Amino acid sequence: MAPVTSRSHLSVLRGFLALAAAVLCFSGDAAEARVLLTLDDFGAVGDGVANDTQAFLDAWTAACGSEEQAVLAVPAAKAYRIWPLQLTGPCKKKLKLLIAGTIVAPSSPDEWAGRDWMKWLYIYGVDNLSVSGGGTIDGAGQEWWARSCKRKKTQPCNTVAPPRVVHFEECRGVSVQGLTLQNGQHFHLSFTRCTDVKANFLRVVAPADSPNTDGIHLNDTSRVEIMDNLISVGDDCVSMVGNCSDIRVRDISCGPGHGISIGSLGKNRTTDRVENVRVDTCLLTNTTNGVRIKSWQGGMGFAHDLRFENIVMKNVSNPIIIDQYYCDQPTPCANQTEAVEVRKVEFVDVRGTSATAQAIDIACSDTVPCRELELKNVNLTLEGGGAASASCYKAFGKAVGTVVPASCLARHDS
Repeated sequence: MAPVTSRSHLSVLRGFLALAAAVLCFSGDAAEARVLLTLDDFGAVGDGVANDTQAFLDAWTAACGSEEQAVLAVPAAKAYRIWPLQLTGPCKKKLKLLIAGTIVAPSSPDEWAGRDWMKWLYIYGVDNLSVSGGGTIDGAGQEWWARSCKRKKTQPCNTVAPPRVVHFEECRGVSVQGLTLQNGQHFHLSFTRCTDVKANFLRVVAPADSPNTDGIHLNDTSRVEIMDNLISVGDDCVSMVGNCSDIRVRDISCGPGHGISIGSLGKNRTTDRVENVRVDTCLLTNTTNGVRIKSWQGGMGFAHDLRFENIVMKNVSNPIIIDQYYCDQPTPCANQTEAVEVRKVEFVDVRGTSATAQAIDIACSDTVPCRELELKNVNLTLEGGGAASASCYKAFGKAVGTVVPASCLARHDS
């Protein structure tokens, strides 16, 4: 009797045969040899119904372990339903994940029972990974949103953070370009403790009322380029927390959403450090905030050397906001004296219309005031016509050029 072979073992066998064939096809020049693998080589069905998780994992294992540079393709015109998946490194060579088709999550949160609720497509410890291809990653987050306590006001409701759509951790030299990420259960694209990151030419979309569906989120990550993206979500288009530095955000269309945010910082008395951030040439439309710095009372650390430049606002609530009293919880936050220091922040060539009477709102700590702020060539008026206002508390700096509404910054500490 022939031995019984599991589907997984058959997939691996098919994969190694495909790997051998691909090496032969691409090894004409040993210096530039490439391996091309597809999910279908490993038994994936791609009908949007079958569980293709094991095929994806087997394909990743073969590609990551290849002695030649590998291209792992998700074929076009097919949908691969993938359950929570962890893709780990290090890989032997540079790896390209070419997503031309669609990767879709299970629709029910119940499928995460016994699993880590914060992870769906989780990539750990992989260097020099390129993800591209023009395809779609769909978090199918509708049921997660319906169960969230932020939307569902009666018990039972879900207070646990849902999974992130694509989450990179401890990775270096990562590039994510030319994809659509949609309907995230939580953050669409996030990076934790990563360096040398590019997230460009992306389309990130979810309904305006989908809770906590940030577009691109950074945590403890440095040397980042976020450029040429269209982001329309239910939370921050771009956000950064923890210890982030050397961040460039440029050519972004944001809205609806909660704007572009540094923070929240200092939650639960943590020490966060954010510095050398440049946000320029961005269009924000119908967002609940514009460009924002937010921190909790009691936090420590700093937000230094930040520049927001060439920003156009269209019907944006709170276009410019610094809030050292941020409190996102159902009960009031206790007054505390420690605060994340905000210093050397520039708002340059910011113009457009405000949906709120107050276009500039800067509320800083009594004990750790905001210093070295600059408003330069700012022109914000009310949507529909009329003058907007500005409010400052414990905010020190200067106005340069024409500033509308008139600057409220104090020139010296008093």
